[in-house]
Amino acid sequence: MPSGHLINRVTILGTGLIGGSFALALRKHTTGMHVSGWDRTEIISEAHARNAIDAPFYGDLGPALHQAELIYLALPISVTLDLLPEIASLAPAHALVTDACSTKQRIVQAASELFPGDAGPMFLGGHPMAGRELSGVAHAEADLFRNTTYALIGESPQKIGTTPRDPRVAAFVKILGKIGARPLWLGAQQHDYAVGLASHLPQLAAVALASFLYDRLDENGLPITLAGPGLRDSLRLAGSPYHTWRDIVLTNREVLSAALDLFARRLDDLRERLGSRDLEADFDAANELYKLLRSL
Repeated sequence: MPSGHLINRVTILGTGLIGGSFALALRKHTTGMHVSGWDRTEIISEAHARNAIDAPFYGDLGPALHQAELIYLALPISVTLDLLPEIASLAPAHALVTDACSTKQRIVQAASELFPGDAGPMFLGGHPMAGRELSGVAHAEADLFRNTTYALIGESPQKIGTTPRDPRVAAFVKILGKIGARPLWLGAQQHDYAVGLASHLPQLAAVALASFLYDRLDENGLPITLAGPGLRDSLRLAGSPYHTWRDIVLTNREVLSAALDLFARRLDDLRERLGSRDLEADFDAANELYKLLRSL
């Protein structure tokens, strides 16, 4: 292994929006990094054509993982769960395996049974809070992760020292810093609850509002023909395809079900306050949260 940097050879499994953006970020913000990619033939060919990766692989996983020091899974949750046993058996003993999936409990639980830790490859759950409503490597960007939170599943290094105990994790955290991401350590259950409210619920709310309006379009396109930029801003998430969200919803169903119940009650409260000055308190709370989001 070359000196000076623990991670020099990266294999990205799944070269769509997130995997492709991670590859482009490594290209732009690190030096001396050899980046391989693995995906379906047509997708990996597009990633190679964009110069996101040095070496394209498809089909057999073995050749793609052979010399990898970092194995980055940017695949749907169901595919990740299906491939984890094979990855655990094929990954080099010194490798760090990490994922970018949007829910963590199922994956971390599966990985705890497959990766022994010190005696072989190590698994670290992760989730970049970055993305777009458009999928695919065609929309990948080298700076997609810049100034975004990057969730890491485990005990915060602040509790055990200034850097993670395992040097592989320390090297990965260093890479995240180079591509502009802000690591945040938390537990898998805590993560799934938080993203359920802050990410997955807004997606479903946008879908509900968009489908509600779509069902009420008349022959003149009303009410959409009178929509301004505010509606487009509110419904940006509605442009995200179902196949991106299917596994997320299925693996975070309990949190989402409870969140939707509570959100529905809040809508009922708003309806009750339509004729009352009490509605001002909801606007005030919404304004404060908006200011807080703008400051992050």
